[in-house]
Amino acid sequence: MDYQNRVGSKFGGGGPASHSATNADRRERLRKLALETIDLDKDPYIFKNHLGSFECRLCLTVHQNDGSYLAHTQGKKHQTNLARRAAREQKEGGNNDNIDPQTGLPRGVVGAGFAALGFGSSRNVFIKIGRPAYKISKVRDPMTRQNGMIFQVEYPKIKPSIEPKWQVMSAYAQKIEAPDPNYQYLIIAAEPYETIAFKIPSLSLDNRDTDRHFSFWDPDSKEYWLQVMFQTEREARFNAAPGLAPPPSTTTTTTPTPHTITAPPTTNSSLPAFPGPYKGPPIHRNNAGPPGFVPTGANAAPIPLHYNQYDRR
Repeated sequence: MDYQNRVGSKFGGGGPASHSATNADRRERLRKLALETIDLDKDPYIFKNHLGSFECRLCLTVHQNDGSYLAHTQGKKHQTNLARRAAREQKEGGNNDNIDPQTGLPRGVVGAGFAALGFGSSRNVFIKIGRPAYKISKVRDPMTRQNGMIFQVEYPKIKPSIEPKWQVMSAYAQKIEAPDPNYQYLIIAAEPYETIAFKIPSLSLDNRDTDRHFSFWDPDSKEYWLQVMFQTEREARFNAAPGLAPPPSTTTTTTPTPHTITAPPTTNSSLPAFPGPYKGPPIHRNNAGPPGFVPTGANAAPIPLHYNQYDRR
């Protein structure tokens, strides 16, 4: 085997360096030269995150190592941003009192979140004045046999142009009581009152019909009304598989057409005669009936039955 006529190598030398190996050696050499003149500990724009990568606070770029960051500082983007910041500081009169010397960023930005940078909104801090008065009533729809609850909350000292808000929270999202999968929490909040929560059964809420599920804020009397209806076991079962059964609101009832029963002609006189027309009690139609009769049908309006259980005033 010929070891003398091979270009650029000698026996035991490992062969000529590839293009990628040459670039890696060049980057490492430039990194060592830059570290001799640049102290990264005094650079206000470098930041090492929890993943071990390096970030440039000025340009918002991410670099895998310090050598990549040093190469970025010599690039056009970083130099342009430095010139823009210098021009802005000079335009503002050269007042550097608002600049943190350790980070090079405006004071109060580090650790303040996106609100300090102008993104989003700052958290509104207010003094709570206590819990509002409330009243809870149980309701039941005789048509759909759904149980529900009505919450009436009074906010006499609510802030102007503020409306109460509500939401349902899982038992595992709160830290006040031990989680119970059989219950959930309905939360109502309005400034400057404390946020109140009601412990309700962990059932699915019926949000299909706005007549049975609604919220109303009265700005004159400063009262907030909220009614929620729970789905029945049958509705919850069929809603898990859509298409099996229509909802109760889409079912229609038809009134049967009355028929008059007449006696057929008889040829055998020995057989008893067939009874004549029906002479029993009157048949009630069109949702009309005797006292105590519950109307049914598409035109019948639900009659909620109120049972006052809790009243705190």
